[in-house]
Amino acid sequence: MAAKQSNAAAGTWAFIIGVIIAIVLGLVGANLGTARPWLYSLLIVLGLIVGFVNVTGKESKDFLFAAVALIIIAFAGGESTVLNQVQSIGLYLQGIFGGLLALVVPAAIIVALKDIWALAYTQ
Repeated sequence: MAAKQSNAAAGTWAFIIGVIIAIVLGLVGANLGTARPWLYSLLIVLGLIVGFVNVTGKESKDFLFAAVALIIIAFAGGESTVLNQVQSIGLYLQGIFGGLLALVVPAAIIVALKDIWALAYTQ
């Protein structure tokens, strides 16, 4: 039981740290130079951790629903030419959306694969 709580805590912290890194990337990403690709890679790894350890059973449907909504919103917002024209914060928002995509997409892929596996295994 303690190991399960420890894994959940690790997944929770991975998500929180990932969101903070995504925000930092959005706010100062252009000034990070060679650290930027490493931070995106770290976001992907954190997303994998969230998908593997933090989302289980009953909550996977809710997670996937929220993740798909976030992915669509972040992708549309990140690719939007409207944000390029928003003074002061537009480019920052695009950077934050890109970081969130790097965090949430791997987690959603893992959770979706786990759900598909569970459906195929029980049939």
